[in-house]
Amino acid sequence: MSASRTMGSSDDGHGPITTSEIVLQAAGIGKAYRSPTGMLDVLSGVDLEVVRGTMVAVLGTSGSGKSTLLNILGTLDTPDVGTVTVRGQRVDRMDERTLAAFRARSLGFVFQFHHLLPEFTAEENVMMPLLIAGAEMEDARSRARATLVAAGLSQRWEHLPAELSGGEAQRVAVARALVAEPELVLADEPTGNLDMRSAAALHETLATLAHERHQTFVVVTHNDRLAALADRVLVLEAGRLVPA
Repeated sequence: MSASRTMGSSDDGHGPITTSEIVLQAAGIGKAYRSPTGMLDVLSGVDLEVVRGTMVAVLGTSGSGKSTLLNILGTLDTPDVGTVTVRGQRVDRMDERTLAAFRARSLGFVFQFHHLLPEFTAEENVMMPLLIAGAEMEDARSRARATLVAAGLSQRWEHLPAELSGGEAQRVAVARALVAEPELVLADEPTGNLDMRSAAALHETLATLAHERHQTFVVVTHNDRLAALADRVLVLEAGRLVPA
């Protein structure tokens, strides 16, 4: 059963979907790995379309291939078969140099562990993608602060990662992923390392950012509460995406 929507209707029933609204398209994605007993099919014909400004949650048991799928969608891995298109560009065909530039410009990543640079403040960590892309210092600082405010961190700009709680550090990681206004944000168990209260707060933040800032998220999670806030919930079963 395919999880991709037809081009004839939108998720909310408000009208037809136009091509310009579709940020991500994956078609027929397949991936297999060699195991002691032979080739193991992890993904088998995955189809997915994601519309701008929505959050799609992908659930699945441990080892079902969720992270493999996210890595392929985020151009960190390549499919054995199938295509991945972001804003009309076939990313699975790009050479590594072009792909690296595209990834930096168009994709944001949030992982289970925040991976903040410990010697830099929250603000400096968020500024980093902009500075690497060539932004002026003051512009990068202004955009970083605005994104930190949107992520719910208006008073912690000058704090080092070691001075932040786990939930605050993860919000900084979210702000860092969003500051360059990427076409697509991919999150792999973004609240998996947080306590229940911090996770619930971050869940709300992700949903708010998706809707108010028109950010587009694909979130791999085992957390039903986070999935409940998504616009669509899919389950990876037997290598395919099916509606939850």
